[in-house]
Amino acid sequence: MPDQPLSPRGAATYQRILDVATQEFAEHGIAGARVERIVAAARTNKAQLYAYFGNKEGLFDAIFFGSLERIVNVVPIDATDLADWAVRLYDEYLRRPDLIRLATWARLERRPAGHLVDDPDRLDDRKLGAIAEAQAAGLVRAGDPFDVMAMVIAMSMAWSPVSNVYAATAEEPPELHEQRRALLHESVRRAMAAGPDVSGQRPR
Repeated sequence: MPDQPLSPRGAATYQRILDVATQEFAEHGIAGARVERIVAAARTNKAQLYAYFGNKEGLFDAIFFGSLERIVNVVPIDATDLADWAVRLYDEYLRRPDLIRLATWARLERRPAGHLVDDPDRLDDRKLGAIAEAQAAGLVRAGDPFDVMAMVIAMSMAWSPVSNVYAATAEEPPELHEQRRALLHESVRRAMAAGPDVSGQRPR
């Protein structure tokens, strides 16, 4: 948000810009997004957009980091039931496919390797801590907590907009989604259950 409090009219304009720009970036990426289309659809002007966000990159940052926070807040991790967490992530991708597309553009255009964001901007400390605690309690298989988290997220995205096999949509029959949820839940449950590590020893 801007440093100074916004009037109700200013706050409405700010939100319209965010809403329109989210779809613009999700569809066209950072380089392909056009400020002219955004301000026209948001019923504002470039001066107002730049006053709020600085430039197009700043606008993308506001939207992208907001999307990361949304995933954390709307789909909080339960490391004692990673299978359920994966299913809830699946449902969030159905509700907001644009959020996954934003992350994909950030990967393609900004960070082709390594972490998607700089360390100060990462929001996975609590998730990693929760997984480590579940591992210590013998509830989750041994392994680097980050790798465990990455694998569960990857499994949850099997039918997401970034799938190279099939991208699901919310408009598909409910029974099809239930079928996928059941498969995803059981697959994650089995994959992440505590058991022998790579050396053949059970975790202590």
